[in-house]
Parts: sequence; C-alpha cells; structure tokens
Amino acid sequence: MPYVKRESVSQPNFLASQKYTAFTYQIEAAGVTADSKGRKIVSAGTVYPANDETAIGLLLNDVDVSTGPQPGSVLVEAWVLEARLPVPPAAEAKTAMKGIKFKKVV
Repeated sequence: MPYVKRESVSQPNFLASQKYTAFTYQIEAAGVTADSKGRKIVSAGTVYPANDETAIGLLLNDVDVSTGPQPGSVLVEAWVLEARLPVPPAAEAKTAMKGIKFKKVV
C-alpha cells in the first residue's frame, strides 16, 4: 500500500450564489511560478486565459500544472465576490466576461 501524504488546502469561497455554469478548458503552465515545493498551481478565481479583453471566465478550483497543461473548470456564468478573488480582474476582463456578475462584500 503506497504512502500518501494529505495536505489541507484552504481556498476562499468567492462564489456569491450556488448557481453557476462552468465548462472545462485546458489550463496552460506558461507564466506560472513554482511554489516552495516546486509545484505550479493556478489559483481558483484566476481570470482565464488572461486578465485582459480575451477573458472567458474564472477558474472554479485550483489547478496543478506542474507536469504540464491540465483540464480545469472555468466559470462562465456566476455571481462572485470580487474582493475574495486572488487578483482583481482588469476593467477589460470584466467587460469581456459577460456572464460573470461581481458583488461587493458588505
């Protein structure tokens, strides 16, 4: 039986509603910096594919691209809490993501 070390991962909940639509996209490793353990993780809430006018949506979960491109779930319709995202979306990205609605945390 192999030894498996479990790690607890804390992801902030940035969804403002339980209803959302997500599709699977190939998440690339380009531009991702390795952490202290040598793993390349693209954080949940990251604008996909780039934080500009090409934006499609936001990553629903963390994606480990240490060994190359991996499939990831991308939100294309949802209400999200903007303050809880890892990086604030640029104005162009917000305009491009027509199905993503941003809610202020009160």
